[in-house]
Amino acid sequence: MCCATLRNLLQGLTFSAKYYKHSPPQTMCLYSKIKPKKCHILECSESTWTHRIAAPGSILPCRFFSCKEGTRVPSERKQYTSPITSDILHKNLLKSEQENWNDISPTYKAITKRIKEKLEELHNMYTLHSGSPRMRFGENVYFEENGCIYLTKADDDEGNADILFSTEDLGFSDAFIQRIRISPDQRYMAISLKSENSEEATCFIMKLGNSPVVEKVIPSVFSFEWAADDVLYYTTQKNLKCQNVFMTTFTYQKYTKLVYTEQDARFFVDIYCTKDRRFLTINSNSKTTSEVWLVDCRHPFVSPTLVQARTTGVIYHIEHRKDQLYILTTYGEPAEYKLMKAPVASSGMENWQLVYALEKKTKLVDFEMFSDDCIMFLKNAGHLYLNVISFVSHSVQSIKLPTWACEFELESHPEHTSSTCYFQLSSPVHPPKHFAYSFKENNLIEQAVQEVPIITNCHTTRLLAKSKDETLVPITVFHNKNSKELHRRPLLVHVYGAYGIDLNMSFKEEKLMLIDEGWILAYCHVRGGGEQGLGWHRDGCQHNKLKGLHDLRACITLLHELGLSQPKHTALAAASAGGVLAGALCNTDPELIRAMVLQAPFVDVLNTMMKTHLPLTTEEQEEWGNPLEDEKCMKYIKSYCPLQNIKPQCYPSVFITAYENDERVPLTGILQYVQKLRKAARDHASRTRKKGNWLPNIILDVQANGSHCDSSWEHSLNEVCTLY
Repeated sequence: MCCATLRNLLQGLTFSAKYYKHSPPQTMCLYSKIKPKKCHILECSESTWTHRIAAPGSILPCRFFSCKEGTRVPSERKQYTSPITSDILHKNLLKSEQENWNDISPTYKAITKRIKEKLEELHNMYTLHSGSPRMRFGENVYFEENGCIYLTKADDDEGNADILFSTEDLGFSDAFIQRIRISPDQRYMAISLKSENSEEATCFIMKLGNSPVVEKVIPSVFSFEWAADDVLYYTTQKNLKCQNVFMTTFTYQKYTKLVYTEQDARFFVDIYCTKDRRFLTINSNSKTTSEVWLVDCRHPFVSPTLVQARTTGVIYHIEHRKDQLYILTTYGEPAEYKLMKAPVASSGMENWQLVYALEKKTKLVDFEMFSDDCIMFLKNAGHLYLNVISFVSHSVQSIKLPTWACEFELESHPEHTSSTCYFQLSSPVHPPKHFAYSFKENNLIEQAVQEVPIITNCHTTRLLAKSKDETLVPITVFHNKNSKELHRRPLLVHVYGAYGIDLNMSFKEEKLMLIDEGWILAYCHVRGGGEQGLGWHRDGCQHNKLKGLHDLRACITLLHELGLSQPKHTALAAASAGGVLAGALCNTDPELIRAMVLQAPFVDVLNTMMKTHLPLTTEEQEEWGNPLEDEKCMKYIKSYCPLQNIKPQCYPSVFITAYENDERVPLTGILQYVQKLRKAARDHASRTRKKGNWLPNIILDVQANGSHCDSSWEHSLNEVCTLY
């Protein structure tokens, strides 16, 4: 089982979030826009592939709102503006900011060019050593490069390969392959294509053979799995929601029928297969509650059966082994993840038996099931661990991984009977390194082949900052070992703190570039994120959101106290919902930083959460609260909302990137935020007129192309260079 969907559950997210089982819509992390130029990383599970890494620069994690204008809100809370007036104001603001950016951008042309040349050099250095992932089925080997899917033979040493699919031949040269599923008998292949300007993907079903042909095209598809050789289940996406599951057949009597519909707007539906391919699971999840239905792959036309009816506050995820369901769930106390089991024939909660419970403040990052064992990838106090659970000896072995490692990446395990688990470890400044765990040898193996240059000049430090309520908040810090006088070095601080999602700490060439140039990088794992388990998220959402702000303030203050840079050399970086805490700190403690860089930031929490016509507002209430029905909640959101708390004072310089086609973060809120922030900074400067007083640069770059999810290599590279 490859657990991108599981990761989503582990993060406490609905599946409208950016990661999901096998094939996440690519997610965005600030300053990580640069995609592999020649190949995509695919993950494979049985007869399945998908993109496993987030496209550098796709926003991770995400806001879930689409941008629609002309919203009516209660008159007692906000004066009504007609749709026509609102649309005119929006267009005028957008035009003004675009003209402003066109005037300013030439100033940065020379340094942007230098950064681009450096990043291209680093990118080529590391991608040349990483070949296309390959998936083997018997004698056949499948792989993907440059928008094409190839088939070759395992024993072919000549490099001969047949092209099975080409995006360019189909007229989709601007799209990328997002997900691949090969039917168990290898007669069919399902592929989803997605463009950088759309959230929705199109699924192509290819009939393989001597001359592969397109058998069927399905629009607006989110996830899909083969239940049998010629039976495909899939979900459709509309307005960022996924609530219908269909079955389509490719037998002589071809037909498509609706199998399942989710009625609750808070829930999002996704499907995947268990690792042994015994069951296809239909998963309906909100951010706090789950319900799973099973389709027996031996009888794919029989109606799905319910595992356990949804119970408020209980999340669960299903795997299968030897007529037992293995259930990762938050059921029971404490409300953290546990591994439980129950017979397939009696799967109700009353029959769930505990197999293993995580320690306190431990994050379950990923989970992989094998025939006689399972592996849990864990994070505790910033360190990564493997827990190997043997179903035969009923033992648990815990293995601490190298201290420099910050991210796991599971590799392909097509057979659940495999005796080895392969994975990669990386950090923002350490390229992925291959490891394996052997169940037979009962040990960890570091792969002998070193594909990329070894990083030796970077020092990794883990710190704990004491927040306002005495809670200890983890910080991960990177700097060049040869750097002198660290208090004079520039510092880039990263924060997110929402949806139970960890900061993305996978390898990015641009981070390595900063280390080489003497920067210090700090990742603040504040509450609201998921770095220390589900409780860490609960402690930083809804009425606890201000705790994340207190954590961020404590982290930056500690870094300065320890001599790691100083306020005048400190920049704060955030993306998407991370813009809430970053923007809030900019209002409450602007003296702590000199610059703030935001990517598609969520800065208008209050107004957005009061726009009930937006397709995802209802499910977002589990993260932010419901200001329409709760006056106390409205006042609380207003107390930290970045847009609502701008005032005349000395602000840091601010650079924001936004996207015209962003369906998740309303552009209007960003436009209003920039206008209001710029006015407040000017008002302060005109009133004080103190010696040495300065007017900060407040710049907005609205991208006509790109979206909250994905962009091309060229667009990604240019955007990252401009941000830096």
